[in-house]
Amino acid sequence: MVAEHTGLPASGSEEDASVVRVLSYNIRSMRDDRAALARVIRACAADLVLIQEAPRFFRWRKAAERLARAAGLYYVTGGATTAGPMILATLRAHPERTDDVLLPRTPGLHQRGFATAVVRVGRARLGVLSCHLSLADQERYEQAGLLLEHVAALDVPHAVVGGDLNDRPEGRSFRRVAGALTDCWAAKPWGGEFTSTPHEPRQRIDALFTTGGVEVLGCGVPLGLPGVHEADLRAASDHLPVLAALRVPAAD
Repeated sequence: MVAEHTGLPASGSEEDASVVRVLSYNIRSMRDDRAALARVIRACAADLVLIQEAPRFFRWRKAAERLARAAGLYYVTGGATTAGPMILATLRAHPERTDDVLLPRTPGLHQRGFATAVVRVGRARLGVLSCHLSLADQERYEQAGLLLEHVAALDVPHAVVGGDLNDRPEGRSFRRVAGALTDCWAAKPWGGEFTSTPHEPRQRIDALFTTGGVEVLGCGVPLGLPGVHEADLRAASDHLPVLAALRVPAAD
């Protein structure tokens, strides 16, 4: 499904709020076309980039830093320290604090974690969490609950969550998150809906969510966005990215 494409508001600050662009992207450990990946991320012009499946092994920090430089960003937190989730940002975002979280692990399944931060972007103060939930249904459902607990523990009025949920909107883990947070695509669809797979997208398993008080100005796969080319989307990863523009009230 593709929503009406009328453009997405640019980042900026107003007297009582800031418009913040946020991108969530599973990059498959950068095993695909890295140049195409950097072009897609740069063209999305997001203030915050919430990565899943960041490099986790040999010289992972250098790989993350190379991606950040190529995309015009800097490294904030996460990566191997969270078993994959990572946060990158533009110089417009100023981190106040970060916390890398490893989740309880089920024997025989992959380790999972959250990359979290509290940042100031323009006049806004925003909690940020990047996640990649389990492939196993019961563990995924428990992780969805932990996600909500960690968002609350950020102790900020406004927050954004992005990630690969490994679940569709009708699934119980997706519904658990969407029951407490705002599903940005459902609130203001823009661009494309489905994120998997790039060659034949049929399902929405990647999403962005916000806490109350954040206005969603548009959210979806950035199909047709200037600088984002279909060939790059297919070459960059086995997921499509999700981009949102959010109007976040100014911090007190």
